[in-house]
Amino acid sequence: MTAASPLLLGCDFSSAPTRRKPIVLALGASRGGRVQLSGLQRLESLDAFEAWLSGPASWLGAFDFPFGLPRELVEKLGWPGHWPALIAHYAALSRADIRQTFAAFCDARPAGGKFAHRATDRPAGSSPSMKWVNPPVAYMLHAGVPRLLAAGVHLPGLHDGDTTRVALEAYPGLLAREVLGNRSYKSDDRIKQTPERLIARKDLITALEMGQTRLGLRLKLTHAQRDTLVDDASGDSLDAVLCLMQAAWAQTQHAQGAPLYGLPQAMDRLEGWIVTA
Repeated sequence: MTAASPLLLGCDFSSAPTRRKPIVLALGASRGGRVQLSGLQRLESLDAFEAWLSGPASWLGAFDFPFGLPRELVEKLGWPGHWPALIAHYAALSRADIRQTFAAFCDARPAGGKFAHRATDRPAGSSPSMKWVNPPVAYMLHAGVPRLLAAGVHLPGLHDGDTTRVALEAYPGLLAREVLGNRSYKSDDRIKQTPERLIARKDLITALEMGQTRLGLRLKLTHAQRDTLVDDASGDSLDAVLCLMQAAWAQTQHAQGAPLYGLPQAMDRLEGWIVTA
């Protein structure tokens, strides 16, 4: 990549990656409002993910996992109220500890309000970051954020690190819903990998290529890349590309002088924020 087009990446994350369900990185660059996908990379373990983060490349990345927990939850549990200390505390817990603690919190609350939410969840339409099933984003935070910190990367508004490697929280569903509404475009269940979801993926990709989102960016693909995104019925490859588009938008904001890459200045520095929300 040239100095004019630094490496961008979008990450579709898994807290327990395997060969069948890897972490997917979409790599590319943006120039003149066009986002060129250069390739997809699949990482089959968390060790491989951490090794990639610690490599010599400079990049700006958007990662599909939460970077923080709801302030209401943290205060109720009496956990550290400063983000680095909170993450250190959280990383030291086992997944069983997390599940038991969060289940007890939810059990003590009324129906319809079991989960605590971050301020960013509702505008983004994202799951609360304390959910441990469907999707297990609490485990994704537990697996992902400590590895970002171990690699020394910079998290705007949360942690000062190496500013040549910048990580932002993303959510591909935010961009997908803008185009598709409530139409589903993916499923890990083969029985649910229907023609309707295939058509939805094609429609979503076309909209990205035509620049028909509020991000004001156009995705540039080769025919083979387009086929790959269409054919991946799990949606993992397309989700990584949606995150890549969010990273490209953040880059444009930073180029225009936004110190937090488009994150709101007034965001809660304990909870974090989803870029473009």
